[in-house]
Amino acid sequence: MTDTPGALSNPPDHPPAAYPAARADRPRKPDLAAIDFSRQPFVLAWELTRACNLACIHCRADAQLRRHPGELTTEEAFRLIDDIARFDLPPILILTGGDPLRRPDVIDLIAHATGHGIPVTLTPAGTPLASYNRLAAAKEAGVARIAVSFDGATPETHDAFRRVPGSFGWTLQIVRHAHDLGLPVQIHTTLCRQTLGELPRLADLADELGAVVWAVFCLVPVGRGEILEPLSPAEYEEVFNWLIDRSQTARWNLKLTEGYHLRRVLAQRGMGPVSGLGFRESNGIGRAPKAVNAGNGFCFVSHLGEVWPSGFLPLATGNVRTSSIVDLYRNHPIFRALRDPARLKGKCGACRFKLICGGSRSRAFAATGDYLASDPACAYQPGVPAPSGT
Repeated sequence: MTDTPGALSNPPDHPPAAYPAARADRPRKPDLAAIDFSRQPFVLAWELTRACNLACIHCRADAQLRRHPGELTTEEAFRLIDDIARFDLPPILILTGGDPLRRPDVIDLIAHATGHGIPVTLTPAGTPLASYNRLAAAKEAGVARIAVSFDGATPETHDAFRRVPGSFGWTLQIVRHAHDLGLPVQIHTTLCRQTLGELPRLADLADELGAVVWAVFCLVPVGRGEILEPLSPAEYEEVFNWLIDRSQTARWNLKLTEGYHLRRVLAQRGMGPVSGLGFRESNGIGRAPKAVNAGNGFCFVSHLGEVWPSGFLPLATGNVRTSSIVDLYRNHPIFRALRDPARLKGKCGACRFKLICGGSRSRAFAATGDYLASDPACAYQPGVPAPSGT
């Protein structure tokens, strides 16, 4: 396989070569209670490329058809994985994009990571690139989970969101391939004004497709997502309560991205942050024992090697070409500030739930330019009694 970043042809569809088994000296399933977020992330998302054959209207990355010539080479990517392995416990590594399958070396990168005992989730775009053979190669290399996106419960609504006809059908085919291979599937959905009416049918679809997790992303207006309309704080409260109720009878576990105030809603309802979501651990990918937020249990690497607290909080703290990701995560002032709840401002700083929530630092930054400001999507007012029944 070539590591030339500018190679634009789609990767060949071929059976995998032999890949090394995961090393026995690093556990694939760490002791979650032992994780110290000041020393390491629970999840590390890596944008392998911004190249993608879709043109989704919400795309954070503003993905392009062609690969960027400045992407990390295979050798640089291997060195990054070696550095990630220096964390005390292996974080969950999410290989994302763009479409990570647009990199011809993606299977080699998976194998190199799992060889270090790092659990890997792959998030292919809903295109024919995610063929049975490519997913079989990913499984052979050790991938633990496949994550796909449904932003509409029908071909018409989903394909309109993805802006490529056929994406819904291709994504269904990816799910079928994953099930045939014994790979667990996680489903992602963007929550915004345009998708709100689809939620009940999407919840049913996640059940029908046997998803282990339904991950709902509460819109942060960055990239192409700036043109979409977020929900109001009151609407978020209503939707969160509906999601909690729906999750109690679902086959899937509920996860929210950039919707940290769900934990506050759970606490107000007297429910634990995990047990209240119908949580059942499965498939070797554990769930964080405490709140994960940008820079606090979460870290992001861009296609150019820049290290950000989150893909939705594009504050470059350094580059893996010249700095260790371990050192940047532990010591950079931005990361340290994000892990200090005493630094939060406005009502987030005064909130009694800040230790379990903390608000979306990404949304605060997008709205105000200050990543420590209040999350504008939260309806809660510290010091004001909640209405009865909440």
